[in-house]
Amino acid sequence: MPVSADDPGPSAADRRLIERFLETLWAEAGLSDNTLKAYGSDLSLFAAWLAKTGQGMESVGKGDIEAYLAFRFRENTDARTAARLLSSLRRFFAYLSREGSIDSDPTLHVKSPFLGRPLPKILTESEVTALLEAPDTTVPLGFRDRTMLELLYATGLRVSELVGLRFGEVNLRQGVVRVLGKGNKDRLVPVGEEALHWLERYLGESRCAILRGRQSEHLFVTERGGPMTRQAFWYLIRRYAVRAGIAKELSPHTLRHAFATHLLNRGADLRVVQLLLGHSDLSTTQIYTHVAQERLKELHARCHPRG
Repeated sequence: MPVSADDPGPSAADRRLIERFLETLWAEAGLSDNTLKAYGSDLSLFAAWLAKTGQGMESVGKGDIEAYLAFRFRENTDARTAARLLSSLRRFFAYLSREGSIDSDPTLHVKSPFLGRPLPKILTESEVTALLEAPDTTVPLGFRDRTMLELLYATGLRVSELVGLRFGEVNLRQGVVRVLGKGNKDRLVPVGEEALHWLERYLGESRCAILRGRQSEHLFVTERGGPMTRQAFWYLIRRYAVRAGIAKELSPHTLRHAFATHLLNRGADLRVVQLLLGHSDLSTTQIYTHVAQERLKELHARCHPRG
């Protein structure tokens, strides 16, 4: 049952349920706007699919969930996306069960799609150097871009954390930035000497030149005086990758992966990396040990006489 442009979409009752759920998530978990939008999109698509049969969210059974996932697989949804959809449905129906809107949670006995564990794409240290050197630092905007790249690689920040930094959250004397991460959790992240050098010069010279007398609380600003956006920085990093001759497909998250993997390759403790990345669960950080192990295997195979 495909959902087309002519479909009525979710019923009014289901839209209200979804809105209440999202309001509760925002109040209780402090999730980001992007995460809330993802939940809303997943649930609205499911509710629209149900509406074609005249069914509502409060009457869903296990078979309906499985039928929807089967439909999505027929529409070429991959296992990872299906797992995310099921995760959204689990959280929603757990909420309805807790609120007493349904007698039992229909997702409890639905099996999750099998997922492999893909290793994050990383850059070599020489590739990182080439990327960092790609901006033209003779102009203020290029200097800003170099500073952002240096800070991203030096701290492992998420791109939303980087572009969200405020002027007052940088302490050059102590060499740290104060970051508001997922779940509105604060953490202090140390900044290395090289990134501090670029940051200090950016604050003293380029930022003032970009703002041209205007005021902004944001650390990284655009020609219009507003904050740098995630989408704009995504575009910039891809442009600089081409300029640096890097054929891999890059995103701002690639430098976060490189930060973690290069630290571990040089002997950093896993729990230290966990704290720097702002991961609440150590298992999330442990994937980087697999990246490091793959690198060791590659070196052994290439360099050992019997590799």
